[in-house]
Amino acid sequence: MTPPRRILFLCTGNSCRSQMAEGFTRLLGAGMVEAGSAGIEAHGQNPRALQVMAEIGIDISGQESIRVTDEMLEQAELVVTVCGHADEHCPILPPGVLKEHWPFDDPAQAIGSEDEIMAEFRRVRDEIGSRIEHYLLHLKTGQV
Repeated sequence: MTPPRRILFLCTGNSCRSQMAEGFTRLLGAGMVEAGSAGIEAHGQNPRALQVMAEIGIDISGQESIRVTDEMLEQAELVVTVCGHADEHCPILPPGVLKEHWPFDDPAQAIGSEDEIMAEFRRVRDEIGSRIEHYLLHLKTGQV
């Protein structure tokens, strides 16, 4: 059996999108992928992200909002930036570490009523989940 692939999801503040991506990957990719997340900065976890993930049975409350370190980058095989700011400000990666950009809208920037904001969080959550499922399917079949 091959060892799990190590993926680091990188976002601006590690409060929302990267946290959700880590949660999905930990659950759906167990045994295949070791997932972590970090930010260019650390903004703390977004309570709405925690809520929408809990709605689908994924508890991300134990994850931390942390700033990316050189050690994290060295341990990763793949760094996935999930927002344009992180993509533009991604630190230089060590040799052999791959980088992909999976842009997702920032639900924390949503405006409107609470129902409209939560709908945006759910939409982005579902988009992230679909992208993770797609990636894992390709990983299983050796296409990545």
